Amino acid sequence: MFNHTRVSHFILVGFSDTPQLGLVVILFFLLVYTFGLLGNISIIAAVMRDTRLHSPMYFFLKNLSFLDMCYTSATIPKAVVMSFTGSGLISYLECVAQLYMFFTLACTECFLLTAMAYDRYVAIFRPLLYGTIMSHKCCVAMVVTAWVSGAVYSSFHTFNTFSLPYCGPNVVEHFFCDIPPVMRLSCTDYHLNEDIGFAVGTCIVMSAFALTVLSYVGIVSTVVRIPSVDGRWKAFSTCSSHLTTVVLFYGTGSFVYLRPASRYSPTQGRLASIFYSVLTPSLNPVVYCLRNKDMKFALQKLYCGGKY
Repeated sequence: MFNHTRVSHFILVGFSDTPQLGLVVILFFLLVYTFGLLGNISIIAAVMRDTRLHSPMYFFLKNLSFLDMCYTSATIPKAVVMSFTGSGLISYLECVAQLYMFFTLACTECFLLTAMAYDRYVAIFRPLLYGTIMSHKCCVAMVVTAWVSGAVYSSFHTFNTFSLPYCGPNVVEHFFCDIPPVMRLSCTDYHLNEDIGFAVGTCIVMSAFALTVLSYVGIVSTVVRIPSVDGRWKAFSTCSSHLTTVVLFYGTGSFVYLRPASRYSPTQGRLASIFYSVLTPSLNPVVYCLRNKDMKFALQKLYCGGKY
């Protein structure tokens, strides 16, 4: 029966329920998206050109910048076109593809942030062995593992969401296909799938978060033993940018995904999604360059050439 009644498309509401914000949303998304693209491209170019930045920390930062460009591109262009044309129509397969890509990139960033935390831990806890432990081969293996793990984990959530039958209604109260608003549209009881997804997600994502926290416990325990205040400040300053990104990423993401779909609030969900899917990846270039003198110098050298 479901094969005959399954919806062929969804309608993304976006911010159409508040039409007075239409132009503001378009300008905001375009501005943030452009800023994020330019910032992340600049970081990638600077790291590739400046030999002083050919270290594990900047190798991970380069991959994070590429990931963030893809991350924002999975949702913002479609949201801008939708707001501009007033049509939120998206086919069933497009919705599946968007949810899969978005979760692949989000989960990969989660695992990559864990790898970056371990990198900072080794740099501070074992500085003399840092180059040996964090070899180029090891760094590449960690990045590849993050991408593969993200793709596999996303496959599970995509299957868990779209294995449910959807036979109407088909209005998604969001500006992209996300699990909570899509799952609520199922024409059968979705609570078992929701519980399975929540349990698996909690185990995997919280495990990655726990490893990140353990890395920082080791970092803090090492830093407090440094005798000089300047030494402690210098050691911790190398982690402050990464720590800021972790707090923003997990703080806003957990607000949406660590609650049942039945308790999903369209307005709160959309606002929280703007933070973790738009603002955080677009502001990462600012976070990582604001207090990093080497990156500032590399960017000045990239854009101003011989003057620096």
